[in-house]
Amino acid sequence: MTTEELAEAWADRFGADAAQAEGFGELTVDVPVARWIEALTFGRDELDCAFFDFLTGVDELEEGFRIVVHVFSLDGRHHLLIRTLVPRDTPVLPSAVSVYRGAGWHERETFEMFGVVFEGHPDLKPLLLPDGFEGNPLRKDFVLAARVAKAWPGAKEPGEGGDHGAPSRRKNLPPGVPSQWGPQPGGEEHA
Repeated sequence: MTTEELAEAWADRFGADAAQAEGFGELTVDVPVARWIEALTFGRDELDCAFFDFLTGVDELEEGFRIVVHVFSLDGRHHLLIRTLVPRDTPVLPSAVSVYRGAGWHERETFEMFGVVFEGHPDLKPLLLPDGFEGNPLRKDFVLAARVAKAWPGAKEPGEGGDHGAPSRRKNLPPGVPSQWGPQPGGEEHA
């Protein structure tokens, strides 16, 4: 199937319920959460995209979390990206495991890293982080404490090591670390 044929089949099935775009020879479609499983099933059964490649999340800040699935047709050699947007305050989405069994680990990782709950997942538990870890480290509002607690290896400020006489500059917090959080340059400490 060509990308145009995929887009036409998608539009016939979902109409105004799905926005679509083409890029790099690949069709990308956006569907509402209510039609998520229907969209995945249509991609697998009607568009021959039976090969599940990946599922992941993207933090879109106030908009919520965009969940992205890439599937592929081994026979037709065409790609399909299916996306949906779950709200930040209630990040819940039906599990894709009933459609693509390989989605299980990807959903566990997305649950752990972004906090998106996949309803109906057979074993939704942490996958990568150590026991007792709190938070979702791929959320954009997650503070990377290691940036504050330990300087980047090999980082030097002007005036350090060999630049004799070069003036030193004010020490800044690393990007992504809010002011008034953790140990501060100059020895102050905040909670």
